[in-house]
Amino acid sequence: MFKHARSHTQPRYPQSWCELPVGEAARDVISAHCDRLSERIFGYHLVKLGNLSSEIALPSCPISHQINQCQLRSPHTGLIGKSCTLPYVENSVDGFLLCNELDFAQDPHEILREVDRVITQSGYVIITGFNPFSATGLGKYLPLKKDNILHDARFFSAARIIDWLSLLSFEVLDTQYIIPSSLFWSSEKAIRYPAQWRMYGYQQWFNSVYVIFARKRTWPMTTIKPKWKLKPSFSAVSANSLRSSQRASTSEP
Repeated sequence: MFKHARSHTQPRYPQSWCELPVGEAARDVISAHCDRLSERIFGYHLVKLGNLSSEIALPSCPISHQINQCQLRSPHTGLIGKSCTLPYVENSVDGFLLCNELDFAQDPHEILREVDRVITQSGYVIITGFNPFSATGLGKYLPLKKDNILHDARFFSAARIIDWLSLLSFEVLDTQYIIPSSLFWSSEKAIRYPAQWRMYGYQQWFNSVYVIFARKRTWPMTTIKPKWKLKPSFSAVSANSLRSSQRASTSEP
């Protein structure tokens, strides 16, 4: 069962990356990583779920039919709808992109259940989120830039998202941690070109954003054929025992 993650209040929902600090630079870095992962997604339909996802370009993805489903109207909107109520039939979507959509969701479980309902039996999902164990996660609890929309983000850990996916029969194929800089006070140049000291002794799981790539695994059920006829069990009888029984029968009066 899912551990309760529903929030009592609806977090502020960003209309675009521009509402996040150094959002455009973070979007470009996330787009590059998601695009490389999308090369492994095959099928007919891919849904970019949420306003932030709709701005992520996936030119390397083999799927040409990509739907931008947004909660708020934007220049990238293809379909307006909530992420918790997807207007697609079951087993119809081959891939999903959720860029920080769970971080600004009131009930992330509901979104993942909807994704699980409409994704194909071998479909793929790319999920990005803010790492709570990063400098950005620390800045959420500091009195810095109180009007920043990042203070409303949920900051679920990658391990928690992976646990939710495993309960829905998703196999995690890859997990990456990107953007060493903090999104609260870093500059766009620092995000695109991290300092050299971060390359030595810096652990990647302290980075501000994680990218999870998973695939749906539905194992077919095989029926067990009933045993209508039981084969009689025979035991081998040696020739010596057979002769002994015959002699005993002839010796009897």
